[in-house]
Amino acid sequence: MLSSILTIVGLALFFGLLLGYAAIRFKVKGNPIVDKLDQALPQTQCGQCTFPGCRPYAEAIAKGEAEINQCPPGGEATIQALADIMGVDPIPLNEEHGEHSDVPEVAFIVEKDCIGCTLCIQACPVDAILGAAKQMHTVIADECTGCELCLPPCPVDCIIMVPQVKEIVNWKWPAPSRLEQIRVTVEQPATSGGTNA
Repeated sequence: MLSSILTIVGLALFFGLLLGYAAIRFKVKGNPIVDKLDQALPQTQCGQCTFPGCRPYAEAIAKGEAEINQCPPGGEATIQALADIMGVDPIPLNEEHGEHSDVPEVAFIVEKDCIGCTLCIQACPVDAILGAAKQMHTVIADECTGCELCLPPCPVDCIIMVPQVKEIVNWKWPAPSRLEQIRVTVEQPATSGGTNA
């Protein structure tokens, strides 16, 4: 009788330790839905969605605290991606959060008008503005996300938004609306009808 109890206690202890190890070793880090939502967002960290960044917005969507249509920089493509992840129907962009531009824009500082106040540097969420106090500032176009958060704090209105220059690294092929539009023609080698000499 005592040996049976000890055997059961030993087995329970062994399987408890095994389950405890498995819980630590195979723990899912983070919420996979939040990770997918965050990857679908444009990562502008602009705050136009009323959240301090893309990750908090993704967490709010996953909890049901925010709609999928609050991201102007992402536009309709991002809304569609978020709807697919959440398994809901896409809805139009909420105009209260801003407008979506089909042509990506970046900030440009008119350097002759810049007074070097550094207010734009403090406002930029991705550190795309370079400069020092009482010195001319400039925007690193490759880092700028076009969030426009640097525009309101500028006291001399020397920052303007300009269309992003299309280069080989940022140019995207337009996707066909239907698969049937892609036609592939295969040329067959010509066969010679003559005789070999």
